[in-house]
Amino acid sequence: MSTRVALLCGGVGGAKLARGLHLLNVELTVIVNTGDDFEHLGFLICPDIDTVLYTLSGQASRAQGRGREDERWSFMRVLRSLGGEDWFQLGDGDLALHTYRTERSRHGARLSEITAAVCRAWQIQSTVLPMSDEPVRTMVHTDEGVLPFQRYFVAGRCEPRTQAIRFAGADTARPARGVDEAIARADVVVIAPSNPYLSIDPILSVPGIRTAVDATRAPVIAVSPLIAGKAVKGPTDKLMRELGVEASHDAIATHYAPCLDGLLIHQGDAGPRGDLPVRIGDTLMRDDEDRMRVAREVLVFGEELAR
Repeated sequence: MSTRVALLCGGVGGAKLARGLHLLNVELTVIVNTGDDFEHLGFLICPDIDTVLYTLSGQASRAQGRGREDERWSFMRVLRSLGGEDWFQLGDGDLALHTYRTERSRHGARLSEITAAVCRAWQIQSTVLPMSDEPVRTMVHTDEGVLPFQRYFVAGRCEPRTQAIRFAGADTARPARGVDEAIARADVVVIAPSNPYLSIDPILSVPGIRTAVDATRAPVIAVSPLIAGKAVKGPTDKLMRELGVEASHDAIATHYAPCLDGLLIHQGDAGPRGDLPVRIGDTLMRDDEDRMRVAREVLVFGEELAR
């Protein structure tokens, strides 16, 4: 029987690990952050889910890690010529996915149902689940006011100084159908090398998900998003400093305590203080070989902790 893995996942970094596990043919369920979701130009846009779908199906841009390879931009050129909002880029192929999701949502389909349909259409064998079918929205409190996530992340390029983060709607949201079961059945629960504050915390803010992670008997392993105190991609280290937290593996371990059973960190880095089990390896994921290598490290670590 193949290893059952529940992966808590954000965008690019998480999607890379998801791809590695997917290629190893484990029984994978990817539970994806939806705090980044928003409505724009009449479309329901789910950036982290889309990144995971594109990555697992082999369609992701190799240069950017998000969006589609060989994307075209006719829509944006025309929109820009009309003076429309152009701060959030929508490629022509990407727009088809947003249109499909929005139309089905307007006719009553749940986000989990729509995502499953895309997986079937693109022959993705792994299960991809939104953290919730109910809206949860990440709001970033900054020195420029309270900003919806995409206004902070894309329009503001993460430049506003962060003071606090909250997840609107999380208190009353329920896990999407299948999320609790995937965590309960997993042989190992993995927290992807995604931004802990912007990508993983929204998932754990849904009460039922945090309860399921706390209750699982499977080892819970996090892959640190830091290498030499820096994020490979995104504002993780900047955000940690602004929140008064040291950009270190020790801070990552502390942030995920007490549910964490092990931490995978990059070779040459100083590990966290205390007695948390640590595995050391090359966590940089440039291509599919790297992604499978890190996935193997996670699986071996999970087996060791389970014993």
